[in-house]
Amino acid sequence: MCTAATYKTKDFYFGRTLDYEFPYGDEVTITPRNFPFHFREQGKLNTHYAIIGMAHVIDNCPLYYDAINEKGLGMAGLNFVGNAFYREQEEGKDNVAQFEFIPWILSQCTTVKEARKFVEKINLLNTSFNEQLPVAQLHWIISDSEESITVEAVKEGIKIYENPVGVLTNNPPFDKQMFNLNNYMHLSAKSPENNFSKDLNLETYSRGMGAIGLPGDLSSQSRFVRVAFTKMNSISGDGEMESVSQFFHILNSVDQQRGCCELDNGKYEITLYTSCCNTNKGIYYYTTYNNHQITAVHMHKENLEGNELVHYPLITEEQIKMQN
Repeated sequence: MCTAATYKTKDFYFGRTLDYEFPYGDEVTITPRNFPFHFREQGKLNTHYAIIGMAHVIDNCPLYYDAINEKGLGMAGLNFVGNAFYREQEEGKDNVAQFEFIPWILSQCTTVKEARKFVEKINLLNTSFNEQLPVAQLHWIISDSEESITVEAVKEGIKIYENPVGVLTNNPPFDKQMFNLNNYMHLSAKSPENNFSKDLNLETYSRGMGAIGLPGDLSSQSRFVRVAFTKMNSISGDGEMESVSQFFHILNSVDQQRGCCELDNGKYEITLYTSCCNTNKGIYYYTTYNNHQITAVHMHKENLEGNELVHYPLITEEQIKMQN
């Protein structure tokens, strides 16, 4: 299970948590402008916008979980098991395998408006990368500094939703997630007033009581509500360090700790990594489950005119700064 979010101060930030029981060897990966993309049905794309994000690189192909491009557009795929539906090839459509969807959009689009036009022409294929990697059931959030959309490939076809909260988790479908927020319109960052009864002298006895009822479990629907509330009420300065720190605090509200989500195979789902991208500067920040120190990779410090992938293995061991 995963959670994606956006945040805007002076710059625009885009990131996510990836929650799973084991990693695939994920790396912060930069795809420069001249790295050739070989799309299964759409052919070869030799030049494109540069991309940075978290990917599993296999056979020199970056399988991105989340990424931004040099123009400030961000995109992430999150589990959508039981609802995602992909198709066979369709004439007159851009036939794109689901694992190609993120590079297909980020390599060619600069804004959500442009991405929407690409999505309207797309047919997501039920094509696996190889026999060892089955087709992942996903839906996606695409964001820039002005707007966000959610894209879902379901049996009825491709659905595009406006995403005014700039948040995405997993199931149920996005329209149901948004409708569910109606149940929490009473939540507030302020202390509550006594609306229970004018005949009772009820008083607040603690700070934070305006948020009583905010769900605290790890289900995707509860995480959607919690991050939406946290993000929509979040306040920070607009400097880089304050903004990045606040973004991690927003996503840390849905951290999954080992032992709290037991799976059938005796393993536990945990937050493998949390990312935060400054889409204006092209900086990818991340933490991992065992390393809370924020690590950063700056795409513009690499040769973006190159034709070879640049990837950095995650620093996963805890780094503690001793003060004495």
